[in-house]
Amino acid sequence: MRFEISKVLDAIEGRVCTDPSLARAVLDLAEVIRYQDIDGGRPASLLRLGMVIDALARELEEDSVPVYAVVHRALLSDADLTSNERMVVRRWADDGLVEVLDNPGDRMLEVADLLGLPVVTRVRSDGLRGRYPWLVDQPGRVVAPVPGAGGPVFIAHVGGGHTPVEGERSPAGAKLLSRHWRCPESGCALFGGGGGGGAFADLARVVERSPAAQPPPTLRGGVPTCPRHGVRLGDAGPRPRAEVLAVRIGGLIRRRFVLTEEQSVMIGRAPEQSGGVVLGQWLNDEARRWISRSHVRCELRVGEVVVTDVSTNGSGIRPAGSMAEADRIPLAPQQSRVLGEGDMVELYPGVQIGRPGELPAGAPYTPASVMAEAPTMAMRLPR
Repeated sequence: MRFEISKVLDAIEGRVCTDPSLARAVLDLAEVIRYQDIDGGRPASLLRLGMVIDALARELEEDSVPVYAVVHRALLSDADLTSNERMVVRRWADDGLVEVLDNPGDRMLEVADLLGLPVVTRVRSDGLRGRYPWLVDQPGRVVAPVPGAGGPVFIAHVGGGHTPVEGERSPAGAKLLSRHWRCPESGCALFGGGGGGGAFADLARVVERSPAAQPPPTLRGGVPTCPRHGVRLGDAGPRPRAEVLAVRIGGLIRRRFVLTEEQSVMIGRAPEQSGGVVLGQWLNDEARRWISRSHVRCELRVGEVVVTDVSTNGSGIRPAGSMAEADRIPLAPQQSRVLGEGDMVELYPGVQIGRPGELPAGAPYTPASVMAEAPTMAMRLPR
């Protein structure tokens, strides 16, 4: 059972990040792990984070939904967690996958305001409505996970409903995210030269953090500040342009990824390039035969998304999302094309790449669960 739980925690790890381009909701990890009523288990368990992530994936009809987790430093030594769970949380902290704070306060709401993210919490924040009007003006921006049949379900704090709703980034958030920031503290996993450096860091895992993936600084008296170390951040110049694209297979968004002008992304059945998007696990046999290991390359050039076919069999462009075969524009091997607003790249029927908000909705499939490997002894859903 210990091995199975480790596999689940590894799967959950792939769904936590502080990348403002990829995170779909923000939550307080110390709160979520104590939702004892959703599984009837021990007082604190990291597996409950996986259950909440699965619930988000079901509501948003999307695989691989990442969450932005704020973590009180005390959680790194919380005796209610197992030693393995504490080690995992420390690794997440060392790698900058979660935001570790001495005094979280209302940082969760600040992140939601800066990034336009929905908030997953049972805590009421009525006293902060003046500071964050969207707490009452935007139904669905704050949702509470509660026990449901087959796992947690959500109830909106305001306006009813159960689906988390995104908002717009605040003007302050847009301004902060236009710059690259540096923390003067050595080894800062959020605003340093790279993740890690702590006692539990595996040096083989430490990689340079892309400026485009930096989280938003906290504002103290209007000054950009490192939320972890509480020190003023230095302005390291403009943040590179970035564009979020998504892969949709069988009507379901399977994966989002970020393009920058510094780094192209290869998509295919099993691309060998670092950072490539692997599609093989979602393809049927016929699609695997058609789609090359490296099929298309996506680049960001002067603010425009450029798609180049590098396959054997070619691709196609569906302009403005049209699914009519007569509108499909062939993209021959080694041919490039700018991906306009609403356009989709089609590698094979039902396998498309485009901007997430422009991909057709209505998935016939259920998103993959991060809890698929969980032993039944580790989680007991309420009847």
